[in-house]
Amino acid sequence: MRPNQHELVESLRARFGARMVETDPEALAPWLTDWRNRFHGAAPALLSPESLEEVQAVVALAGAAGVPLVPQGGNTSMVGGATPPADGSAVILSLRRMKRIRALSAESSLAVAEAGVILAALQDAAQEIGRRFPLDLGSRGSATVGGLVSTNAGGTQVLRFGTMRGLVAGVEAVLPDGSVHDGLSALKKDNRGYDLNQLLIGAEGTLGIVTAATLRLVPSVVSRAVAWVGLDSPEQALRLLRHAERRTEAVESFEIIPAEALASVLAHIPGTRAPVDAGRRWHVLIEAVSSDPGERAPDDLLAALLGEALEAGLAQDGVVSASEAQAEAFWRIRHGISESERARGPAVQHDISVPVDAMPGFMTGAGAEIEARFPGTRAVAYGHLGDGNVHFHVRAPAGADRSRWYADEAPGITRAVHDLVVAAGGSISAEHGVGQMKRDELARLGPASRLAALRAIKRALDPAGILNPGKLVTLAPAPDRP
Repeated sequence: MRPNQHELVESLRARFGARMVETDPEALAPWLTDWRNRFHGAAPALLSPESLEEVQAVVALAGAAGVPLVPQGGNTSMVGGATPPADGSAVILSLRRMKRIRALSAESSLAVAEAGVILAALQDAAQEIGRRFPLDLGSRGSATVGGLVSTNAGGTQVLRFGTMRGLVAGVEAVLPDGSVHDGLSALKKDNRGYDLNQLLIGAEGTLGIVTAATLRLVPSVVSRAVAWVGLDSPEQALRLLRHAERRTEAVESFEIIPAEALASVLAHIPGTRAPVDAGRRWHVLIEAVSSDPGERAPDDLLAALLGEALEAGLAQDGVVSASEAQAEAFWRIRHGISESERARGPAVQHDISVPVDAMPGFMTGAGAEIEARFPGTRAVAYGHLGDGNVHFHVRAPAGADRSRWYADEAPGITRAVHDLVVAAGGSISAEHGVGQMKRDELARLGPASRLAALRAIKRALDPAGILNPGKLVTLAPAPDRP
């Protein structure tokens, strides 16, 4: 432990007792590696404040001692955004003990939740008052409110409700100088200049430590149904999406899955089976919900949509869930894709977005181009067709040495994929953030005006670089483009 870190640790122990600081290497180990086990950091201590005031004290003392802080929630980052630097220069600031739901109102349809509240717990609490929080992820059992805000999380309901940015009505955060931004009031109108709430959303903890958020709730689901549809191409899937959008606003999710991804799940995720003919080249999962008993039942709605699609040649096969258990079984397939892909060997995963109308062509065209440029690789693209978010995985050739392939081949593949994304008018980060995984690519691809603005904001709010060092942007000049 470095002298300045020792000074910080002893100051916090003297003020708050042993429960604030954890230094045991075994207890720290799970929090030093990212969810995908791609990034490995080092930290001499993990700090666990329980209140806004304690977070203030930690940030102020860390600033005085010159010790960088890496904020962490459920540690479910896909881009190494919550992993400390490998040189051990930073300590981890865990928000997991800040897990109170301060307010919950059916009348205002708002919840005020602290940063450590787990998504599933928030969903359960909202359900108890006849409301729901309409953002869902496969990591709902571990992802926390602070992390969701800080990464502007997406998920499977973005089609109807938008990303986390659209669901946040207010933010409370501790800024790098130890002051508090109290923006929890859910004002409909507030024209006092720059919107600091929106600035903190998606900032990945580089501008402030989010300690609580006011979140928008919607009416609970009275009933839902899920359809699984087999079709011939992603272009056909897009036509089906546009047809559904014209017919109803009840559709919340529209997921596109290639046959190869379905086969991978069936092979590696126990208890899964194909809802329709597994030989179909592409598949779509559609979820529709109702919040009013007087509305048309979702299963009836989806059955009608499916019938119209089959008659119009927009689909070749399909089935509507007959029960909640079957609906969950369909979703188990979708949520199992990442897990099954990991079981098949080393791969580089790209969370990217392109314009919705360009997504079908990108999924097939980019996949073919990458496979041609990197012989032996296999590209698998799936994702949220309704919002243009593609999860683009490139698997290593059979028998490739994992470590060597990640070091020698994967970076070039990622650059090639990102070049294709930019050429398509898309973004190299759709819903997982930038973290440390995409930081250099963001610097390479710009645009220069955006990078300059990001760096200027970082310098202005955190001139000492105390918060989440090495993530999102560096303060060094970006490299020249080739």
